[in-house]
Amino acid sequence: MTAMTLVTLAQQPPALGTGGVRQWILDNLVPLLLLTVAVLLLWLGGGKGDNAGVMRRLGGVIIALAIIGLAVTTNAGANIGQWIAGLFTGG
Repeated sequence: MTAMTLVTLAQQPPALGTGGVRQWILDNLVPLLLLTVAVLLLWLGGGKGDNAGVMRRLGGVIIALAIIGLAVTTNAGANIGQWIAGLFTGG
């Protein structure tokens, strides 16, 4: 029984890839970075009453989130390009 399992495992090469690392970054690192940025924005700007400065920096965070979203979404660039082209062609 064990020998047959080892033969089966030896015949199937392991699948290598970065899917696990990518998923770990999306599940753990991105939320942690967002929490850190939020706390820093509130601590640095909100404590001094500089609400306009906080909102200015928040705009940069939103742009960064949009770039991360484009980077991790499959075919997002092609879909957005088709949508923009559809605005001008009517189709």
